[in-house]
Amino acid sequence: MKTLTMKIKYLDVIVSTSLLCVGSLGLLSATTWAFPLQITTITPENSCTRTNPCAELSKSAPQVYIESASGLAIRGTDPVAYFKEGKAVKGSSEFEYEWKEAIWRFSSAENQKQFAENPEIYAPQYGGYCAKALSEGNLASIDPKAWKIVNKKLYLNYSPKVQQEWIQDIPGNIAKADANWPDILVGASVFE
Repeated sequence: MKTLTMKIKYLDVIVSTSLLCVGSLGLLSATTWAFPLQITTITPENSCTRTNPCAELSKSAPQVYIESASGLAIRGTDPVAYFKEGKAVKGSSEFEYEWKEAIWRFSSAENQKQFAENPEIYAPQYGGYCAKALSEGNLASIDPKAWKIVNKKLYLNYSPKVQQEWIQDIPGNIAKADANWPDILVGASVFE
């Protein structure tokens, strides 16, 4: 009896999951399946509910990587300094600017002003997510010290080790990441 009950529950899960996926595509308007002690109704309106695995797909990662611990873009590093000083420079809470729902910090009022006038020039590619991870179809955080400017664009990577892998084929990795960006944000989780 226990084996039969487990088989019925297993079958129920398979059928329900299959119908949820088909229903979420809009192929079914309404279907009701009844199994002992459980009724599952699928409609386009409720095909992706909280108890459904496809509900997570409706969430998106932010356009800009924001470190969860600090709430800052580039972990509080000044994006303009990469171009002007050729190194990662910690920004100050005295010089902050909000852009694309992220707080950016700068080491000087001059750098803050330059960024505010044209953020696209100084902001890292892919919203500051790891360029190598993006080339592989993933989203990952970054180490501000793992950076490189290529064709006047700032690219960041997860770590110096990951950056060494990225450097092995910069044009190929950029092309792959470009193909994934920004669609990769939909339904994505960020590896920190």
